[in-house]
Amino acid sequence: MQPKLLVIPAIDIKNGKCVRSVQGIPELDCYEYGDDPIEMAKIWRAENAKMIHIVDFDGAHELSKRNYKIIEEICSSVVIPVEFSGGIRNMEDAEIIMNTAISRLGINTLAVNNRKEFLKVFNKYGPSKIVITLDVQDEELIIKGRTTKSGIHYRNFTKEMVEVGIKRFIVCDITRNGTLNGPNIELSKEIAEITGARVTHAGGIRNKDELMDIQKLVSLGVDSVIVGRALYENRFPCQKLWRVAESGIFN
Repeated sequence: MQPKLLVIPAIDIKNGKCVRSVQGIPELDCYEYGDDPIEMAKIWRAENAKMIHIVDFDGAHELSKRNYKIIEEICSSVVIPVEFSGGIRNMEDAEIIMNTAISRLGINTLAVNNRKEFLKVFNKYGPSKIVITLDVQDEELIIKGRTTKSGIHYRNFTKEMVEVGIKRFIVCDITRNGTLNGPNIELSKEIAEITGARVTHAGGIRNKDELMDIQKLVSLGVDSVIVGRALYENRFPCQKLWRVAESGIFN
């Protein structure tokens, strides 16, 4: 039986509300999709999601922890893994967010700007809990909530992370994120091929056909996809989406 693609709905939180934004930057156009991220998590779980991905905009841009109570309640309200990213800058930050009961923590800036502190976090929690969020623009790694160019080529960085022991990357071409202009599937494929690690694709998904394109890469290691705006705007019936994925119709 062909391996299945895991479809992960995204919940982006800003000021306690669900939002989606162009290129993951609230200032570029931020769309609110309801006041209650907790209820949204319950909806996705009711629609048979197997994991939820949370981005904390306030954490990423202001290093705020104001949304942590919400994240903790999401974790206690759904019986599926919750993946989190946004604003982790040291071991204390990592410990606080891990104590909310998230299952996986995505890190970006810390691994670039403070490798020693990142290694402390990674050595404590290991590759099943710590993944790298790889935000790319014109082949350059972008950090600090997608606001700052790092001057580092993504290939060099991913190879370094594999040497450290990273087993999964969340890969996003940020020029596609939230734009509904189509995914950069080749980037995710390349990361999987050059690292041998597992890859979660993020950004640009518009319809079922594009999910089927990514499904073809599961055997290469691109085994999951984060979908945001297309789900919120009903670009495909989400119940049918998960039923199709689980029945093995994708081939």
